Amino acid sequence: MSAAEMTDRIEKGSPRLKARIAGVSYLLVFLTGGFALFVSGRFGPSAGLIAGACYIAVTLLFYGIFKPVSRNLSLLAAVISLLGIIIGPLSLLHLVPFSISPLVFFGFYCLLIGYLILRSTFLPRILGVLMVFAGLGWLTFLSPPFAKFLSPYNFIPGLLGEGALTLWLLVMGVNVERWKKQASAARE
Repeated sequence: MSAAEMTDRIEKGSPRLKARIAGVSYLLVFLTGGFALFVSGRFGPSAGLIAGACYIAVTLLFYGIFKPVSRNLSLLAAVISLLGIIIGPLSLLHLVPFSISPLVFFGFYCLLIGYLILRSTFLPRILGVLMVFAGLGWLTFLSPPFAKFLSPYNFIPGLLGEGALTLWLLVMGVNVERWKKQASAARE
């Protein structure tokens, strides 16, 4: 199946189902990413690759979920997320000509997703506020010495914001009626 066909199938699915799948994928990012952080040997990098694959799924699903809010900002968020996902493994292989933490990209991604949630009608605004908070936490990695000074406390906003969004998507999904109304308004 091509990427275009997969994107088309995702777009035609129920917004609540997409949100729940995004929640499951996000939970897998937390679990496999956490495992990769704390496990050395050959299993750590493998878990990191699985976390990256799950984050790609989250990114694509979020693009479809937030497209009715702003197609351009949703696309920008997806591109930034994918850059962060790509830069992580490339940095480990010393294939990136500059030194930047992938968490910086996820910081900008969380800021954009937070903004999209705040502008949406189908998710609670508090989730948007928490995602902006998460983004600010990840942006501390713009300065490695500052991030190291704040560690491990600079991980707390990400855990709270992204964790709250993950749980909401798993339990509640999105308000389908409001999502469809916003999607219909975006098409007009």
